[in-house]
Amino acid sequence: MTPSETIIGNDPALKALLSSIKKIAPTDVTVLITGETGTGKELVANAILKNSRRKNKPFIPLNCAALSESLIESELFGYCKGAFTGAIADKGGILAAAHSGTLFLDEINSLSLSVQMKLLRFIETGEYLPIGAVKTYKADVRIIAASNANLEQQVKLGAFRKDLYFRINIVPLMLPPLRERPQDIELLINHFMGYFAEKYAVTPPSISAETLAKLHCYFWPGNIRELRNLCENLAIFPLSRPVEITDLPRGYLQPRKTEIEKLFELPEHGFNWPEQEFNLIRQAMVKTKGNYQQASLLLGMSRDALYYRVKKRGLL
Repeated sequence: MTPSETIIGNDPALKALLSSIKKIAPTDVTVLITGETGTGKELVANAILKNSRRKNKPFIPLNCAALSESLIESELFGYCKGAFTGAIADKGGILAAAHSGTLFLDEINSLSLSVQMKLLRFIETGEYLPIGAVKTYKADVRIIAASNANLEQQVKLGAFRKDLYFRINIVPLMLPPLRERPQDIELLINHFMGYFAEKYAVTPPSISAETLAKLHCYFWPGNIRELRNLCENLAIFPLSRPVEITDLPRGYLQPRKTEIEKLFELPEHGFNWPEQEFNLIRQAMVKTKGNYQQASLLLGMSRDALYYRVKKRGLL
């Protein structure tokens, strides 16, 4: 079994998620999986598939961020001969190929609004219109969507259709980041170390208690994928003694700051709001190019409250 074929952990949130998977997998309900990059969203999609009635039917994963708007539309819905330059013959799309099976739309937040509208129609009716076609086609496809972005926030910003969000959010599954699962780090390390030791025919490296404590404090911006890569690195260069802190690749020696700390350059141990308010608001307005709605979301306040502070601080 490869590291990408099983969900491992004792975290209560993860156990609740696994319980939800068992309940919804046998149904055809649309699922939305959210979580940071590297938390294992495709792994959850595969777990749903393996416990569904469609497990022996087509399963097609599609990374929506990997294709341009025009290409993803033709890939999803297909096209007819002559629909555009280079369309020398009819071509069926992914929806046709996934008939009776499951389509996993990763990074669905990357879809353009026009493609979102067509996808919404398909989810609601089971019908789609290939590019250049004059009649609709039908397909029986279960949709599992995933996003590393906050879709609710994207809806507020006008970047994601509200009706599509509500349609795919029937069953939301949220994957916790690794930094919120410190009790699972040692369990995951042992799992990955065992796999890579067998793969590279080496003795599984052991981790010293001090090093493990340091890894518990690390921010893990790449989440489980980053931990997996670290374990592979340590397995490729095995030591005859436990791995110490100084043996770790550069970057793991200090806990990383959170994204909000990096964005606004906050002091490591917090900040005093009255002293930092001007700088925070100024940086938020620069970051969003003066967009009050986006800046207010970054700062965690209402748009009116932000406007009041901008005026009060003389930033108008």
